[in-house]
Parts: sequence; C-alpha cells; structure tokens
Amino acid sequence: MSSSHAALSQLPPVTVPLALLIPRQKQHYFDTIGPRTPYRSRAFTFWGDAALFPLVHAFLNGCAGDRGPDYRYVFDLLGTELAGNAVRHTRSGEPGGTFTLRVDRSAAGLTLTCRDGGLPDTHLRDRRDRARLQPDPAGLHADATAGRGLALVDALATAWGDNGVRAYRHVWFHLAYDLAGSAWAAA
Repeated sequence: MSSSHAALSQLPPVTVPLALLIPRQKQHYFDTIGPRTPYRSRAFTFWGDAALFPLVHAFLNGCAGDRGPDYRYVFDLLGTELAGNAVRHTRSGEPGGTFTLRVDRSAAGLTLTCRDGGLPDTHLRDRRDRARLQPDPAGLHADATAGRGLALVDALATAWGDNGVRAYRHVWFHLAYDLAGSAWAAA
C-alpha cells in the first residue's frame, strides 16, 4: 500500500449535509420516515457515482413508501438495478456523467424510467441506431456471473422496455401494486 493510500485510509469518515446534494424543494423525495407527500410524478438527476447509491435507495423508498414491504423491496431492487446499469455500462458513469430516475404513479402501480448518458461509443448523431435491450436467458442461473440485472427486471417487473436508442437510453419498468405479472407474486 502506498503511503498516500495509507494516509487516506486513516482519515475519519465525512458527513455531507443533504442540502449540498439535494435542493430544498426536493428533499422530501428522500424522506423514508416522514409523512408521505402525494405525487403524480417525481424525477431526480443523480451524479453517476456508485458512492451516491444510498441516495438512490432513499429516493426509491421515498417514492414507494406507502406500499407494503414486499413491494418496496422489489421496487428498490429493480430501480437500483437500472441505476447500476446506467453507471456501469453508459457514459453516465464517466466523470461528470449523470442519470435521471423518474417515477410516475398511476392507479395500477409505479413506473420508473432511468434515462442514462448512452453507450460510450455512440454520439448524438447515432440516434437512428436503434437496438432494444434483451435480458440474458441464463441471467438467473445460480452460476451466472453477468447478465443478472435485466433478467431480474424481466422476471420481477409487471412490464418493462426501453426506447431502443443507444445514444441516450431510457429504460423503464412498471410494477403493479398487487405485483401482478411479477415472479415475486408467484414465489
């Protein structure tokens, strides 16, 4: 271990005030214990850094906070999977990259859309280059080392899809309140 790395590991943990990361008018999006604020739609743009995933979890739990524990768990699992894919596989995870999570509430359930920065090898002029995402059929096998994410979304979401545009992908899923169409409901 280098001496600079050892010095960094001895630094105390740092707490950052929420107000530095989240504007005041959107802080209730991340409140998982306060009174629930009714909404039709919520959106927040996150920096493409995995260190901020506790905020992603708080946002998703705040959006699904009035539902039961199974629903909140599945919604959070699928939402963080889409966010993780955006950070791992798109320009959203590059320095200065961002991704946006948008949650739309309907009478039947919640729909989450993750808008990412697109594939690193594409440019905005490539928006006619379309390719729909497909889950890996072997993604849910116990020995799978990759491809689990979309396979989980495919199995657990009521419905899902994407816009097919590699230069700026919008991946969405809908989760019915009664978990209809989800393998979770059958488990």
